[in-house]
Amino acid sequence: MRTAKATAAAVVAIPLALGGLASQGHAQDASPGPSGTFGPGCSALSQKANTAKDKVLEAASAYPQLSQLVSAAVRAQLSGTLDGKPNVTIFAPNDQAFQKVTVSQLASLLSNQGQLEKVLTYHVVDKQITPNELSKGSFTTVEGSKLTTSGSGTAFKVNGKANIVCGNIKAANATIYVIDAVLQPPS
Repeated sequence: MRTAKATAAAVVAIPLALGGLASQGHAQDASPGPSGTFGPGCSALSQKANTAKDKVLEAASAYPQLSQLVSAAVRAQLSGTLDGKPNVTIFAPNDQAFQKVTVSQLASLLSNQGQLEKVLTYHVVDKQITPNELSKGSFTTVEGSKLTTSGSGTAFKVNGKANIVCGNIKAANATIYVIDAVLQPPS
């Protein structure tokens, strides 16, 4: 049933990814807490359900703003990779991040499963990263390259480019940090 829902979401979301979606507004900062979420986009990140007991893709699919990421992960057949790992961190590009990618680049990426898998696994670190580790972090991704984080308080960047708009979202096997750019692994 979950696979059918994810496949249905992919069928709907891929044409949306190619056509773009209306941009979303930014809300005011949520107060950070030791086990809570933080970032300027948390209050705008609508959630369908509590995700703490869900595996990564099911948790991500509860957030409408992550629909393009979920459909791309399903298309790249990463469900087993992401949901099968016990403790991962996902730097999850939101739908606005996918809108920044040109239509031709996105079409090319979606049509090349190997490249899509490489790009998406570059957003995944095979350990849970806490907010305390973000200020000057350097992590090896599942793709195999390094990814860096920097910042302080509730303002963090990934690779000096992508802002963490909402961080420390819990899933059963992951911590999710929603970012506003699609990261590219080094060539």
